[in-house]
Amino acid sequence: MANRKTALPEEVLLSVEKPARYIGAEYNSVMKNAAEVKVRFVMCFPDVYEIGMSYLGIQIIYDMLNKRPDVWCERVYSPWPDLDRVLREKKLPLFSLESQEPVKRADILGFTLQYEMCYTNVLQVLDLSGIPLRSNDRTEADPIVIGGGPCTYNPEPVAPFFDLFYIGEAETQMNSLVDLLEECRAEGIGRTGFLRRAARIPGMYVPAFYEPAYNADGTLAAFSPVYDDIPGTIKRQVVSNDDISDVPFPERPVVPYIQVTQDRVVLEIMRGCIRGCRFCQAGMIYRPLREKSFEVLLKNAETMLKNTGYDEVSLSSLSSSDYSGIKPLIDGLIDFCGSHKVNIALPSLRIDAFSLDVMKKIQDVKKSSLTFAPEGGTQRIRNVINKGLTEEDIMGGALQAFKGGWNRVKLYFMLGLPTETEEDMRGIAELSERIAVLYYRNMPPDKRKGRIQITASASFFVPKPFTPFQWAVMEEPDEYLRRAYYVKDAMREQHNRKSMSFSYHDADATILEGVMARGDRRVADVIENAYRAGSIFDAWSDYLDYGRWMKVFEDAGVDVGFYTTRQRGLDELFPWDFIDIGVSKSFLRREWARALAGEVTPNCREGCSGCGAAVLGGDCCP
Repeated sequence: MANRKTALPEEVLLSVEKPARYIGAEYNSVMKNAAEVKVRFVMCFPDVYEIGMSYLGIQIIYDMLNKRPDVWCERVYSPWPDLDRVLREKKLPLFSLESQEPVKRADILGFTLQYEMCYTNVLQVLDLSGIPLRSNDRTEADPIVIGGGPCTYNPEPVAPFFDLFYIGEAETQMNSLVDLLEECRAEGIGRTGFLRRAARIPGMYVPAFYEPAYNADGTLAAFSPVYDDIPGTIKRQVVSNDDISDVPFPERPVVPYIQVTQDRVVLEIMRGCIRGCRFCQAGMIYRPLREKSFEVLLKNAETMLKNTGYDEVSLSSLSSSDYSGIKPLIDGLIDFCGSHKVNIALPSLRIDAFSLDVMKKIQDVKKSSLTFAPEGGTQRIRNVINKGLTEEDIMGGALQAFKGGWNRVKLYFMLGLPTETEEDMRGIAELSERIAVLYYRNMPPDKRKGRIQITASASFFVPKPFTPFQWAVMEEPDEYLRRAYYVKDAMREQHNRKSMSFSYHDADATILEGVMARGDRRVADVIENAYRAGSIFDAWSDYLDYGRWMKVFEDAGVDVGFYTTRQRGLDELFPWDFIDIGVSKSFLRREWARALAGEVTPNCREGCSGCGAAVLGGDCCP
């Protein structure tokens, strides 16, 4: 390693912010001899290094593929704008971290698509790598470009930029894809032949082999494969509940030189969720619930902590409190972590007596705040979204927390939810006030740790594919802001306003996310034109130029309202309907109707609602 050369000259590294983002050779990174492997696979998280290095999915794929002696999996992240400029000015190619060689030399370039606002960064990585942006412009000299992750559950807005998408969990078919590439190479079969064969692997979707047709009103009329030997429906691939504890897990995760967003060991305890929140895409596309055994998890945690030197471990899931082995898992972690001076982070816990008892054991009360996610300000709107959280739950949990020594509360809400009224908006301020009153009425002055601090924040609702709210109408940016101002004014009217604060997200980014979440292939031209006009890092408010995007939409003749504010019919064919995630469209329609009626659907452990995912073999499915 002493003689290892970096892709960037020293003067370039010294000229950019955080050069450690680009030098590789981190602890536990995998180095191989390129001449001794058959397939070079570069994984990309299309955002800055600190964000990408915090994503568990890439660590899992990285570990899984690098266990194969015939494959070298490397990593690349979006270069920050300062290095982006240097690479363009000096005409230097983007490179992978491990080998420091051009990304273009890879056999496969894989992107994980975690949020829609990273789409222009996908084009940035392709462009800086010298890879044509569009699949139909690539040759045998270019890598196969594949996408995965939650955004691929509607891949159509970026379909022209990808050779292939994988709909499912990497452990099931990624090795089959690599095997196929090796077979095709051995037989002298080029990229088109490879893609024809890949299209027959379950879960693989090759956009070039499917054609959309549109009605006169712009809605989708049909979506069909162009060949008889490839499937018309792509079925999501998942690890079964029987196998979930045995899937490979990174025992030696890569440890960055610099602090990243999630600078700790991450322990994935389960996949899926029982709750059925109607706005939550993850809760639908990752069904059914599958739990790893707590014995395996304790062993994984101990191994990873020893192999990384981290002093903190965090549980990863959509709702950790719903993990059936949470008590023995926590007890085991406390035993091990306490003796090794390792902290435990417990996100996504429901606030109940057990959770508070656990947090008292593992957290410094003076430094922690308690987090609730009511999402809606009134019980009516919480029933609409099927949140499964009552006022009694919130107030009861808050009171227990206050008695346990907490005096800081974070509350997360959404504005713009279907059927939302001004009463629901005002409810955000009034719920915050009731929590403050609860503190002062129940905590004698000598028991208080200072003034109660309530921090409420709101994001604006974006309808996502494969949720009951995929039929919902969005609002215009001005209307989202009006609702935020309404809540802010209502906060100022409360008696305990000095103890409360309110913030809200970017309305402009919400609109763009909404277009890309439910868009079709016609949006791809807009994304490319926005990138060529200078748009990158759109997920970062400092870099998002909404006016530029609106001009690009106008120049392309694409109506933003068609994708955001248009009312969709219940029988409309959606751009993502060719994907079968296991949850049926008829179930989503029923849940949409129940939402409009304000009816609550029990969680999966209370009773099966017939979503369809039982065929995939979940932990609590009948």
